[in-house]
Amino acid sequence: MDGSASSICHVVAMPYPGRGHVNPMMNLCKQLVSRSHRILVTFVVTEEWSGFIDSEPRPHNIRLGTLPNVIPSEHDRANDFPGFVEAVATKLEAPFERLLDRLEPPVSAIIADNYVVWAGGVGNRRNIPVALLWTMSASVFSVLHHFELLVQNGHFPLELSERGQEVIEYIPGISRTRIVDLPTMFHGNGRKTLGRALEAANGVSKAKYLLFTSAYELESQVIDALKAKISTPVYPVGPSIPYFLLENENTSLGGHDRPKPKYLQWLDSQPERSVLYISMGSFLSVSNAQLDEIVCGVQNSGVRYLWVVREDTSVFKDGFGGDIGLVVPWCDQLRVLCHPSIGGFWTHCGWNSTLEAVFAGVPMLTCPIFYDQIPNRKRIVEDWKIGYDVKKENEGLVTRDEISELVQRVMDPECKEGKEMRKRAKELQEACHGAIAKDTSSFLGRVFACGTHVVSLDLSCAAGIFLQLQWEIVILVKASRVSTIKTVAWM
Repeated sequence: MDGSASSICHVVAMPYPGRGHVNPMMNLCKQLVSRSHRILVTFVVTEEWSGFIDSEPRPHNIRLGTLPNVIPSEHDRANDFPGFVEAVATKLEAPFERLLDRLEPPVSAIIADNYVVWAGGVGNRRNIPVALLWTMSASVFSVLHHFELLVQNGHFPLELSERGQEVIEYIPGISRTRIVDLPTMFHGNGRKTLGRALEAANGVSKAKYLLFTSAYELESQVIDALKAKISTPVYPVGPSIPYFLLENENTSLGGHDRPKPKYLQWLDSQPERSVLYISMGSFLSVSNAQLDEIVCGVQNSGVRYLWVVREDTSVFKDGFGGDIGLVVPWCDQLRVLCHPSIGGFWTHCGWNSTLEAVFAGVPMLTCPIFYDQIPNRKRIVEDWKIGYDVKKENEGLVTRDEISELVQRVMDPECKEGKEMRKRAKELQEACHGAIAKDTSSFLGRVFACGTHVVSLDLSCAAGIFLQLQWEIVILVKASRVSTIKTVAWM
């Protein structure tokens, strides 16, 4: 990198080791380094995760730092999710600290996933400022942050079968919500991870900043409520999705032209808004019996589809798809969702997938499985009204006939209800794009304190910036563009 070590702002990024956490953290880091060549990011992952992502294109000033594989493999995470969460909380801190001791230049700041619950303590002991990144919705964070309200109002603990339909409307910024629509860590086997989830939400007290991968325009009420309640500065930095890669369709971050994948060539040959994109996530999936019904229902609908299927799924036989469908093991999801031939998205309601669908303006068929996917479904279907439910609340099997009817309904260009849904999806898309365009509320339009130096970033869109000095004095500087480096002594 250009410049001496003393002029470089060295940021260490520590994501929680899961695809739904690694991706938004990497997207944030790519946006960050695009602001200045003086920013260096060390992106810390386990050796296993290094193997997963090392070949993926990234800017030259993002390098990987590796930790030993002291936690269960990603391939086994679904088999014992509570055990995996506990391992991350107890086994990675020591090797992370040893890595910090070896890193050069000295570390200026840490950005860590909230679920890396020890990161705030590490930063405080070393006098390194820490920003925590929450990769689920701000609404889920707020429910966890106000957990005591659930207890005080007699809504925890309880059994869903008895009181799941009761409504809560006392959490600041959260619309009326049934108990059954809360994240699954509040009931059943999900309670095994509740302790660490609460620790992740409450760990914000040890951080200098709390960052949300959401956009303010998507969750304004809850973000405003949290800003009023939490003393730690709160910044929505989203949508933390790789939208910036869409600006140049043919060029990768490495600067080399890449041939168009076959699935994009196939989409190019399909009529506008005629294809249903189906992806059930990279972690847990539906039962085999339900998957059989989904497969038959989609085929019987007669709707074109692009289906992302994990390689270990045996229900898809050779030749499946025929003339109207294409099955692939992986695709560039955001690029697919933004393709003009896509008319709908069958989704597990992960937060990253939800943000990408909103960015693309695509209506959804929702099939959540666990954790935050449940409240995300509620937001999509009931609050935003840009999707239909697929999964039944009583956990009963959704039949192939029901699935076929839903698929036809969401994809029917003449359906009045569908037209209204697409209109709302378009309006939400415009709000999402507006958040990206103005960038004034974003943490990325601000400044990292780098040891005894303050590195100022390109702020051509911003009305003001915060300079945080190493002794934690905050100065509000009005500026339209700041691009110099000044020492604290100069200030």
